[in-house]
Amino acid sequence: MNDPASAVDGDVYVFPRYLAGSTYTGDPALEPLLALGWDLTHDDLGNVYVTAPDRKIRLGYLPEGDDDRLWRINAYEDHFGPPAWGVSFNDQSPTEFVTAFTTALASAYQEGPERYLARPDPASPELDAFQAIVPLINRGWKMPRPRQGVMELQTPDGMAGLEFATGRLDPERELTTLEARWYMRGGPKTSGWYATASTNTPTVLLTAITESVSDPAPLPRWKDQMLRGLRERAQLIPVTPLPPPVPTPLDVRRTASRRAPALTTRSVPRWSTTTTPSAALPSRSSGPRR
Repeated sequence: MNDPASAVDGDVYVFPRYLAGSTYTGDPALEPLLALGWDLTHDDLGNVYVTAPDRKIRLGYLPEGDDDRLWRINAYEDHFGPPAWGVSFNDQSPTEFVTAFTTALASAYQEGPERYLARPDPASPELDAFQAIVPLINRGWKMPRPRQGVMELQTPDGMAGLEFATGRLDPERELTTLEARWYMRGGPKTSGWYATASTNTPTVLLTAITESVSDPAPLPRWKDQMLRGLRERAQLIPVTPLPPPVPTPLDVRRTASRRAPALTTRSVPRWSTTTTPSAALPSRSSGPRR
C-alpha cells in the first residue's frame, strides 16, 4: 500500500498558508498555460517566457530580473500598445498563489478576449473591487483604521493584508512600481511576499488570488527550506505524525508504582448441615437384610 505522506512535497503543513513562503520552483504555475499550448522560450540567464498563441498575454518568470519581482504577467489589447493590465508576484510569494492565478487565466483565455481583457465597470469600479475582496471578508479579514485614498483589509494576526487604492493612478507607474491599484502582502518584512495588480485586471483573476491567499487549508513545505522568520511565526504540523516516545526505565517504574493492585479470588471452605442435590449418595443395597 502506498503511504499518502510520500506523495506530499514537504515534511510539514504550514498554517496559515500566507506564511508558507515560496516553493522555489515555477513549474506548477506554468503548467496551466503550457497545457493550452502556449509558447515557452528562455534566455541564456535562465529567465523563462510564456506567450499566448494570439500574443495578447505574456508571462515572464524572471529569477535573473532587475528586481525581486519573480513573476510578471501582462495582457494587451493591441500587440504594439501598452499593457491593458499587469500582475506581478515577488520571489517569496507562495507558488500556490501564482498557480491559482494562472489557472484562472488559462480558463479566461479559453473563453476569449471579452473575459481575459474584461475591464471593471467604469461607473462603479469599487463595486467590482468589492467582489474580489469578499473571500477575505468571509474568512475573517478586518478593516483597520481608515486611510485617505486606500481601502485596506488585514488578517487578525496582522501578518497579511490587502490594499486597494482609490482615485486616479498613473498607468505606467502601476506597471513599473509598487504604486498599483491592488497590493497584497504577507509575512514579516524580512521574509515577506507581495503581489500587485493594475487597475484593469479582470475581477475574476483577482478573485482567484484572494481565494487562494485566504484559503484555510495549510500548505506543505520542507521545514529546513523555510525562512527562519516564517518558521517562527507559522504553525507547523508534521506530515507524518511523530511516533510515541520510547519509555525510559524510570517511566516504567513510575507506571508500575501507579498500577492498581490486581484482584484475586480464593476458595474458602464452608461447613454446611445440608447436602446439595449434586452430592453423591451411597448406593442402596437391593438384597434382604440379615
